[in-house]
Amino acid sequence: MSNSLLTIPCITLQGEHKTLADFPARVYLVVNTASRCGFTPQYRGLETLWQRYRARGLVVLGFPCNQFGKQEPGDARAIADFCTLNYGVSFPLFSKIDVNGADAHPLFSELKRRAPGLLGSQRIRWNFTKFLFTAEGARITRFAPFTKPERLGEHIEKLL
Repeated sequence: MSNSLLTIPCITLQGEHKTLADFPARVYLVVNTASRCGFTPQYRGLETLWQRYRARGLVVLGFPCNQFGKQEPGDARAIADFCTLNYGVSFPLFSKIDVNGADAHPLFSELKRRAPGLLGSQRIRWNFTKFLFTAEGARITRFAPFTKPERLGEHIEKLL
């Protein structure tokens, strides 16, 4: 099955134009992130998943978002510095985006369409909503912000 998610254009924190296909993997974990959120410590868990499973085919991709309580106010450099210095983040991070509304990034619009939230809502309710899917894109699983990355291990194992 072809996965159109992998061809949606994105921009890295370094300003490079990429698609998810530029990060070859068997399994993708896409997360909307923020530096000043109660869930921000999840960066540590996301980095742990990246380190544990990347050799087996997982890629973790972070998309900073300032739509929820203005919890990601910094520019690209501030975001990169914060993530590296405070959480040792080495997985790919992208430029700040919107995940809801008229300006929602096409990747998140498609993820929400394919994996709606509670009661079928396509709206993302807060930072650190997670989407886990295979390169084929056959099934996308959505996890709420309060689901800690540490709890995703068995889900990742099943997909690898």
